[in-house]
Amino acid sequence: MRVYIDSDVLIWHLRGETKAKRFLKKLSQNENDTLWTGALQRGEVTFFMKPEAERDTLEFLSRFSTAPVTREIIDRAGEISRQWSPSHGTDFNDAILAATALVTGGRIFTLNTKHYPMKEVKAEKAW
Repeated sequence: MRVYIDSDVLIWHLRGETKAKRFLKKLSQNENDTLWTGALQRGEVTFFMKPEAERDTLEFLSRFSTAPVTREIIDRAGEISRQWSPSHGTDFNDAILAATALVTGGRIFTLNTKHYPMKEVKAEKAW
């Protein structure tokens, strides 16, 4: 199954958070899962990385496949955003990741499960 890692988890790993490192190491050892991130989550990491961290950051991100954003995903994300943004703070990036997981059959690991209240989205707290 595809396992999508939200940007908050990726960022904590890059900052050296032990919980994030242990969590991702454990996930990577599960043969039934493949590690993915959404295109916008990868963007959140790369847009704000410092020049001196570029090599290490891109090497770390190479461990994850990056899901493309398709018309189907964008249309689904629009529905999600209109329904959940006002009440749960589901932003543009969250809505697209949720739609990506729905379209591909994946699940999401995040520290912000509140942003993924949709019953049909499998979103779990990373730690």
